[in-house]
Parts: sequence; structure tokens; C-alpha cells
Amino acid sequence: MEKTATNTLIFRTWKTKTIAAVLAVLGAVAIPQIFHVLGMITDMGSAFGAVFLPMHFTIFLVGYFAGAWAGLGAGLAAPALSFALTAAMGDPMPSLVSLPYMVLELGVYGLTTGLFAERARRKLPTILTLLIAQIAGRAIRALAIAVGVFLLGSPIQISTIWVSIYEGLPGLILQWIIIPLAVAYVAERSHRGR
Repeated sequence: MEKTATNTLIFRTWKTKTIAAVLAVLGAVAIPQIFHVLGMITDMGSAFGAVFLPMHFTIFLVGYFAGAWAGLGAGLAAPALSFALTAAMGDPMPSLVSLPYMVLELGVYGLTTGLFAERARRKLPTILTLLIAQIAGRAIRALAIAVGVFLLGSPIQISTIWVSIYEGLPGLILQWIIIPLAVAYVAERSHRGR
């Protein structure tokens, strides 16, 4: 039976939420590095990360397990920390041009999944809340890119909105499979322990 997002909030104190958010940020920084290495091995370069969207996974999960503020904080911090660390090594990921858009997108991912996990009245299947979070994050990113291009003269192109969705389809599909399974598994184990 599908677990709903309302059954997923397992980190309830500020201390455990903070620890969960820090771990999510560390995962969101470390996991893409593995994909970067795999991209170099397969000659796909940074496209490997754009296809599988590794940074997104831990942000969605921390939202589901630790709530909206932990999800938002981790989503905002992860791309910025990743950029700072990788720029210091000479190969910034994400690029400076796409950094503000990723910060907004991942922040919305964590916030949205966290809101679904915290609100008892929203008894929706995890896959549906995940889809809503993905759409909300991509919509905010698209709006930010449009504002950046048309009002601020950002060098990023509007077409990157559609290209990122098309290129990232394998990652989205993996998210649709892995995240609901992970949420159901952790929720089930946490309810058994009570």
C-alpha cells in the first residue's frame, strides 16, 4: 500500500532536523562528484549530472523526512556549497551562471516536499507530492531564468528550461521510482519503531 507524504516526517526536533539538513547538503555535494567522475570516464563530462540530477535526491528526501525548513535550507545551501568547493578546485559545479537558478529550484524542492510531509490534511501519495514539487521547482527556475534573461540580461538562454527537462528525464524517472520507495521504506521502519 502506498504511503502518503503525511507519514514521512521522522526528524522532529530542531537538532535532528539540523543534522538531517547538514547530511542532505553533504550528500547533495558529494553524490554529484561521483557522477562527475563517471562523466569523465564515459566522456559525457558534466552532461552525466544533467541527465541523472544527483543533487536533487537528497534535497527531496530531507524535505520529506525533516520538514519544510530543513528542506528549504538544504536546497538553498547545497548548490552554493557545491559551487564554492568545486570553484576552488577549478571546475565549478554548477556554473556561476546557473547557480542562482539551481539555488531557487532546489530550495523550492525541499520546501514543497517538507510542506507536504508536515501538513496532515494533505493525504496524497508520495509520487503525486513529488511531481508537484518537481513542477513547482522547475516553474520557479523557469520564471527566474525568464526574469534573468529579459530584465537583467543574463547570459543563460530561455531554451535551457526545456533542454534541462528533456536531458534530465532519466533522472526524473529515477526520482519517481527511488524517492517513493525510500519514503515508504523509511516511514514503515520508523512506524514499526514506535
